[in-house]
Amino acid sequence: MKDKFQTLTSTCIPIPRENIDTDQIIPARFLKATSRKGFGDNLFRDWRFDKDGNKIDSFVLNDPTYSGKILVAGKNFGSGSSREHAAWAVAGYGFKVVISSFFADIFKNNALNNCLLPVVVSEEFLTSLFSSIENDHNTTVTVNLVEQTVTNNATKETEHFDISPYKKDCLLNGFDDIDFLLNNLNDIESWETTNRMPY
Repeated sequence: MKDKFQTLTSTCIPIPRENIDTDQIIPARFLKATSRKGFGDNLFRDWRFDKDGNKIDSFVLNDPTYSGKILVAGKNFGSGSSREHAAWAVAGYGFKVVISSFFADIFKNNALNNCLLPVVVSEEFLTSLFSSIENDHNTTVTVNLVEQTVTNNATKETEHFDISPYKKDCLLNGFDDIDFLLNNLNDIESWETTNRMPY
């Protein structure tokens, strides 16, 4: 069981690049591991570090003036291969929410399966949010899963976002797919008992 998600207010880390693919999120050479542990250490590895393993100071994750549990990314985040490791890496780094104007479907589903909330906003909202963060690195965003709203607290702009009712219920209760089934085990067994086919 994961932490329950209802409302999050946090500063943001902006990456205003479009078409960030899964190989940029977590390079293929790190995909040998089968557990989720440690993937956050290599999030955006080739953007964060040079070939000698030294930090690239110009990259936002290495800039101490930025922090937060919300990643704000350009359009078409998570394109490319279907590796679930990309969602593992983003969540493993400590992000709870990714905001973009468009997500690749497979990444979006992988994120939701790993208790990482992808929030789709309009291009106009995203542009305004990037501007707010650039002007003030302490800008906060509030994501309300119950109401399905995201608010730029610098401008008071609010948008509604969509999420499947099933995944919303899982996030609100801190469930993954297995937790959801176990939580409904009594109902499942009752249904099977009353609907058992005669043989």
